[in-house]
Amino acid sequence: QAVSITEIKNVPVLLGEKDVLKTLQLLPGIKSAGEGNSGFYVRGGASDQNLILLDEATVYNASHLLGFFSTFNSDAIKDVNVYKGNMPAQYGGRLASVVDIKMNDGNQKEYTAEGGIGLIASRLKIEGPIVKDKGSFMISGRRTYADIFLKASSDSTLKQSSLYFYDLNLKANYRLNDKNTIYLSGYTGKDALGLGSTFNLNWGNQTGTLRLNHLFSDKLFSNTTLIYSNYNYTIQNSSNNQDFKVTSKIQDQELKEDFQYFASDKHLLRFGLDAVYHTIAPGEISTSATSSFNTKTIENRFGAEVSAYISDEWRASNRLNLVYGLRLNTFALLGPGTFNTYSPDASIKTSNTYGSGKIVKTYINPEPRISASYRLDSASSIKASYARNTQNLHLLSNSTSTLPTDLWVMSSNNIKTEIADQQALGYYRNFKDGVYEFSSEVYYKSMQNQIDYKNAAQLRANDNVESQLLYGVGRAYGLELFLKKKTGIFTGWLGYTLSRTERKFDGINNGSYFPSKQDRTHDISAVGIYKLNQRWTFSGTFVYSTGNAITFPSGKYRLNNETVFYYSERNGYRMPAYHRLDLGATLEGKPHPKYHSSWTFGFYNAYNHHNAYVIEFKDDPNNSGRTIAEQTALFGIIPSVTWNFKF
Repeated sequence: QAVSITEIKNVPVLLGEKDVLKTLQLLPGIKSAGEGNSGFYVRGGASDQNLILLDEATVYNASHLLGFFSTFNSDAIKDVNVYKGNMPAQYGGRLASVVDIKMNDGNQKEYTAEGGIGLIASRLKIEGPIVKDKGSFMISGRRTYADIFLKASSDSTLKQSSLYFYDLNLKANYRLNDKNTIYLSGYTGKDALGLGSTFNLNWGNQTGTLRLNHLFSDKLFSNTTLIYSNYNYTIQNSSNNQDFKVTSKIQDQELKEDFQYFASDKHLLRFGLDAVYHTIAPGEISTSATSSFNTKTIENRFGAEVSAYISDEWRASNRLNLVYGLRLNTFALLGPGTFNTYSPDASIKTSNTYGSGKIVKTYINPEPRISASYRLDSASSIKASYARNTQNLHLLSNSTSTLPTDLWVMSSNNIKTEIADQQALGYYRNFKDGVYEFSSEVYYKSMQNQIDYKNAAQLRANDNVESQLLYGVGRAYGLELFLKKKTGIFTGWLGYTLSRTERKFDGINNGSYFPSKQDRTHDISAVGIYKLNQRWTFSGTFVYSTGNAITFPSGKYRLNNETVFYYSERNGYRMPAYHRLDLGATLEGKPHPKYHSSWTFGFYNAYNHHNAYVIEFKDDPNNSGRTIAEQTALFGIIPSVTWNFKF
């Protein structure tokens, strides 16, 4: 499913920062991970089960400011495609979805500049020809400036604090000759969050892609691609006798070879090979001589992942189209390092040491995929699909929302490859000569080797973190409805998802299925864009969803004159339902032959509804035997204004 850049730029969002991932969350089957969060769940999958690609490079943490914004500057984006489970065979490595984002190639005809100045951030993009009609470049940057206002504070702690992020996107292409074109793109971004001079948390992504497109003939062409991806974070604390510094990273080096062969007017073959070398540095803690903390380094982990694929897009008849293929994934956990296995009580059962490059564990998984589309008439069709996906990189997080410091781990002698099998059946129809499109789809997904955590699991700075994990199964099923108006002065869409997502682990809820944190029974989204005239465009979005499944305390007791809550059933309760209305308006400047400008206005949470973000339980101050629940909301109504320009 494609999302247009025009739609992304017209949808009102938090503080006016146009956001690719926030717009995707308005589609059926794709659910927000939480208030203001750029993380998302697709058809019952966890947030780490989404493969997010920027010019084919994996982006491991696609969020800024703890999830309130995504890393993708809409000015730098050319197109966005999302696949909800039934991925083409050339994609792999995640269970739930692929979000394939391509950067702008640049303008081969003339030099242009555009950007915007908003309440929280400013952005600028410059593009133009390297050699006219042969090559072009694009450079785009964005930065917030909350830290500038902090430095103006009279409070000494705020004055030394930091709160900002920046993005820098680069892309260039050059046509070497009639058969060869080379593309080079890169991204770097960083977040800085600091409290006074004592605490700092920094994180960021870096990606690079070098691609050669070669045309063998009118029927055969290839793409040879070198890819680099890195995500890292640093935590630094320098308070009295508790100074420490924690560093961690995950890094990929990748080589891909992809071919497309037009065998005939009925068959399009795609085949290729993808090889990735993964490095995970879980964490290094460095301290000073006076610190109460100890220096510690957790062993790096290395893995090699090689996948071969082939698929055929076959136009079997005027009504029937088939796409079928196979992806074969091989993952090898490599030394050096010491690798343990664990007993149920978390004690070490066996321990073995391997040298550099030695194979510790190998997983080989075939991933068959097939879809069939049958055209009922000129305006309607049905589609059925089956896909198996596997995943060998796993994110460990026992928080309610994804954090920059969550830990990535590889499949190992303890952690098996995650596997998902999904079947889907859909009906699609266009109305009034394509002005409206409607789709309905049902799906069922079964998941193996899912990961959860033992009660009171310790995931931070733990050499034996795999001893804290539980392994089980999952299932997700649902109905998705989508109605979109594509043309006219009023455009937009309505989306509805009815779904159920459950997990089952031997050590949780007596081994019974329970609602996972991705479970939302009802999810509704409405988007409207109204073009009043040549200058004014108005937009609005409304979202409603069932509250998150959550674990509340089932009792309490007193210990050392303090109240201690205890918990029994996992995810046995619900947060209140979530709903929000956002409004936006764009005023285009008067036409001018050399430049153009516009103003964008917005109201996030326009009717100021206080959606529950956290519910805290505490003793009633007037009766310690009674417990009260206090609800905390994150955002009320938030206005925004941005001035955009282009020349």
